[in-house]
Amino acid sequence: MIEQYKCVYEGGTGEIVEKKSRFIATIIPISCEEEAISFIEQMKKKYWDARHNCSAYVIGTKNETVRCSDDGEPSQTAGKPMLDVLLNEGIHNCAVVVTRYFGGTLLGTGGLVRAYQAATKEGLNNSTIITKQYGKKLLVTTDYNGIGKLQYIASTEELTTLDTEYTDIVRATLLMPPDKEGSFTKKITEATNGKAGLEVLDEVYFATVNGEVLLFES
Repeated sequence: MIEQYKCVYEGGTGEIVEKKSRFIATIIPISCEEEAISFIEQMKKKYWDARHNCSAYVIGTKNETVRCSDDGEPSQTAGKPMLDVLLNEGIHNCAVVVTRYFGGTLLGTGGLVRAYQAATKEGLNNSTIITKQYGKKLLVTTDYNGIGKLQYIASTEELTTLDTEYTDIVRATLLMPPDKEGSFTKKITEATNGKAGLEVLDEVYFATVNGEVLLFES
C-alpha cells in the first residue's frame, strides 16, 4: 500500500504565449486509460482548428501506465516534455492536453520543449493538487469516564474525529494515519486501563481540501 501520493482533485487550464504561438493546457483527473483517451478526443474536437493537440497522462499510484503524444510536433518536443513535468511533480492519475495555435514563427526544438513544459506547469498551477494519505477508520468505544481522556489523546495526536455517537457508551470514529496507530493504541489503553475497545472499520485514503477532510476508497 502506497502511504501517500499526489493527484489532481480538480482540473484546470493555463495558457502561455511564445512568439505569437498560443499554448493552452487543459488538465483533468482520470482513473483509467479509457478516460484519458476520451478526454484527448474531446480536446481535439473542441480545438479542431488548432495546429496541434499534444497529450500526456499518468495512471496508477506506481505509474503503471504512462503515455504521451507529440501530435505532429517534432519527436520528443511536446508529449515527452509534458509527461516529464507530471512525473517530476509526482502527479498521479492525471491527463493533460496542450493545444497549440501556431503564431507563424518556428520555435526550434528547445523552444518547443520549454513552451510545452511551461504550459503544463501553468495548467497544474491552476488545478487543485492534493496529497492522498493512507489511513484507517478506527472505532473507539469507551464509557463516559473515558471520553475526556479519548478526546485529549486524539487532540494531542492530532487525529481527525469523523463521528461521535453518545448512547449508553461512547462510540468515536477516528481517522488514523499508520504512524499514529501504535502510540494512540498504547496511550488510550493505558489511560482507560484497557477498557476502551478498538476496531478497524476500513482502510482509506484521505486528504484535506479547503480545510475539509475528505475520504477516498483505498
